[in-house]
Amino acid sequence: MMKDWFKSGSPWIWMTAGAVSISLISVIGLLVMIAARGLGFFWPADVYEFDVQQADKKQVIIGEIYDREQVPAKRLKNMGIDLGDFQGETVERILIKTGNREFVELDFRWLLQTDIKKTDTPSGLGVFERSRNGNFYGYVDKVILDGQPVDSARLEELIERAVEISEQAVDLQNGEIGSINYRLEKMRLEERALELKDKLTDERIAEFEQERKELKQAYQGFENELFQLRKALDRDEVVVKDMRGELVTLRIAEVLDVHFPNDMSALEKLGRFFVQLGRFVTDDPREANTEGGVFPAIFGTVFMVMLMAVIVTPFGVVAAIYLHEYAAKNTVTKVIRIAVINLAGVPSIVYGVFGLGFFVYMLGGSIDELFYPEALPNPTFGTPGVIWSALTLAILTLPVVIVSTEEGMSRIPSSLRQGSLALGATKAETLWRIIIPMASPAIMTGLILAVARAAGEVAPLMLVGVVKMAPTLPIDGNFPFVHVDRKFMHLGFHIYDVGFQSPNVEAARPLVYATAFLLVTVIVALNITAIGIRNHLREKYKSLEH
Repeated sequence: MMKDWFKSGSPWIWMTAGAVSISLISVIGLLVMIAARGLGFFWPADVYEFDVQQADKKQVIIGEIYDREQVPAKRLKNMGIDLGDFQGETVERILIKTGNREFVELDFRWLLQTDIKKTDTPSGLGVFERSRNGNFYGYVDKVILDGQPVDSARLEELIERAVEISEQAVDLQNGEIGSINYRLEKMRLEERALELKDKLTDERIAEFEQERKELKQAYQGFENELFQLRKALDRDEVVVKDMRGELVTLRIAEVLDVHFPNDMSALEKLGRFFVQLGRFVTDDPREANTEGGVFPAIFGTVFMVMLMAVIVTPFGVVAAIYLHEYAAKNTVTKVIRIAVINLAGVPSIVYGVFGLGFFVYMLGGSIDELFYPEALPNPTFGTPGVIWSALTLAILTLPVVIVSTEEGMSRIPSSLRQGSLALGATKAETLWRIIIPMASPAIMTGLILAVARAAGEVAPLMLVGVVKMAPTLPIDGNFPFVHVDRKFMHLGFHIYDVGFQSPNVEAARPLVYATAFLLVTVIVALNITAIGIRNHLREKYKSLEH
């Protein structure tokens, strides 16, 4: 009976199904864990007030609970910590985020449950999100508008006004003022280029001076407008009573938002959750990437992957067409195929070293000498940038596209080729009208695999273009609008930087999970888009198979 069962093949079917099920459960479990820890960061948690007694010192500590753990009581006693009359085997230890960074030694601290005499979640306890120094926790004492106390209910209104003015100032600085600075630098380089070619005439010098004068006048006007905005920001203040019992005056210009989580209903907290999540996706990072959002990293990741896809697809398809349709079936072709397959196993950091040496220093340096001599010794393309990152990852993922495209071509019946040639079509026409359309789903499959790998790579990017904080995006309003020579931010590197290079590890830990979940979401979105295109192509050219 058992022998017949094995011969029927049923055990192997069950083993395969079990392996697939375990894989799916593992992947789903991983995603759920990342999502739970990452998205939980945006939920407005209650703020606690603890009355703490440590030795002879009494103090009040205000903050959010970030973590809990059980610590053996014996270990604490061996460390010389007095647990009083506690008789249990383990003591609960609570990690508290206290904020108020400029007034306390640590904005995260561990508290033993034995030291906590009273725990409360009082009403009116506010969380102030600031543009620097992190969160501030305390009770609103009074709100000051232009030097005069006003109703505390106007606090949110004044904060919204300050945020709006700050955004206007940033837009002015990055927009009009940034464009003038960009144009002045371009003029300097144009003047230098004419000077190197001995074509800098007195007439051209006069034109440059006139244009420079006009730009400086416009700059002065925008600068005065910027000063007026900054002056308007200094108008209002809020006085807050902190956990030390001291009254602290906060400039509303530095306050981005305030909320009172202990007074919020579940529905209000849900709305706040989505607001916080939206800001994380759309805002720029602050405080060494431990605060704010990750929009530049999202933009840089998507832009680099799209640029890589545009580069790798034609090269991979052309290489596959040559190997499958034109190359002779000899030893040389076999060696080339083996080399292509082996390239997929080369460590990614090796590609980064190659990209730095060949693309950045050799190719980029040559471009600077030929086309941008006026900017030297400052490099234009001879420095890491998004174009070199895209090219490096294109080479890294090229074997995937080649192999996938070849597999798709090998499944096309030879009778279709022969029939096309018999009807008078040339080989090129057969390729363009029959082979490539029918192989397009396989090409898209290769592109999907390439995008999935490229979006998650970090090691090579650290050498050829990614940075901790990019001052500007690769796309802006200055001609030529797309600047592929610029450095960029990447979600994968952002995770590494926040998780391992952050000065405040405890504050950064939830952001690591949140950014990881966002990276997975971006990769899934890119793949779903590519899969949709592949399915459309498969249906479109399905009739060619019959």
